[in-house]
Amino acid sequence: MTIGVLFVCTANLCRSPMAEGVFRSQAAKAGLADALDIDSAGTGASHIGQPPTPLAVEAAAARGYDISGIRARQVTGEDIRRFDYVLAMTRNHLVELRWLATRELADRPQLLMSYAPPIGVLDIADPFGGTAEDYERALGMIEAATRGLVARLAPEVRKAI
Repeated sequence: MTIGVLFVCTANLCRSPMAEGVFRSQAAKAGLADALDIDSAGTGASHIGQPPTPLAVEAAAARGYDISGIRARQVTGEDIRRFDYVLAMTRNHLVELRWLATRELADRPQLLMSYAPPIGVLDIADPFGGTAEDYERALGMIEAATRGLVARLAPEVRKAI
């Protein structure tokens, strides 16, 4: 049995590819990677097929994550059926995902930050068009949340193996 995890942002150029790369790395270090289907997507279609932004690639690489091979794609209703965990970067993305979901799956999309230690922040701000520091800030939040996600999924994955 495989557990599907999908990370979703606006264009699939910054936050969601960084989350995909970070989570892949953390899952591999925890010995969980073989039991997970990990992907990312965007709510919009304007950048389909494009790689992550150079600043996203650089920020991720500086921390040991390779996201250079990821290409932007748009999230679909089928994704919500296919993936067990559909994780939005912001409350706006969460609303869009719930509109895509069938009534039975409307609660499947969640905020990625719900897996982070409580810091009073729900949304991971979009660094697109911003500075390297904006990407670093987003990446730090993503790392904290994905660590929490790995901890949450580890017992479920081990039970499924």
